[in-house]
Amino acid sequence: MHELTLVASLFGPLFVGLIFHGFCIKFGWLHSVAVPIDRGSLLRGRALFGANKTFRGVLAVALGSAGGYALQSAVPELQPSAFHGLPTLGVAALGFAFGTAAMLSELLNSLLKRQLDIAPGAPGRGPAAGFFYLFDQVDFLLGAWLVAWPWVSPTLARVLWSVVFVVAIHQVISGLGALLGMRASAR
Repeated sequence: MHELTLVASLFGPLFVGLIFHGFCIKFGWLHSVAVPIDRGSLLRGRALFGANKTFRGVLAVALGSAGGYALQSAVPELQPSAFHGLPTLGVAALGFAFGTAAMLSELLNSLLKRQLDIAPGAPGRGPAAGFFYLFDQVDFLLGAWLVAWPWVSPTLARVLWSVVFVVAIHQVISGLGALLGMRASAR
């Protein structure tokens, strides 16, 4: 259970970034950067990442995560012990890096789905459906673990617990986002 507590404290503040992104979508905040990252580029005649992967998403999650990690630093007992020596501004900068890396790591999933003709937000068909459903929930952990690595080693147990934690919390956040009109679906 200690490992679950560690990964919850390590990645929990990222969800502040995801929630902030939802507010940005709902209320049109940061609209000037709601520009597709791929700028309409094609690969094999298909969208590279798709119109739903925008600079706003990266910036919103990075800013929201910076805020989430900064808030967490106000209660050191909620922080991973590896962050205790960092000043609040340092933790916020680390949060910004977490949010940026997390969102950029989602691009791989989008690239794969676009090349397989799977619509944004859709899980795919057949055997790929289960894989992409899970990958949609945890893809941002790839980048987040890269940022965390210097402070917290990604052991097998920690990675598995981070997947469990993120899948569980993602279901709650996605469901609430759909209820509040911030997401098209609760998926």
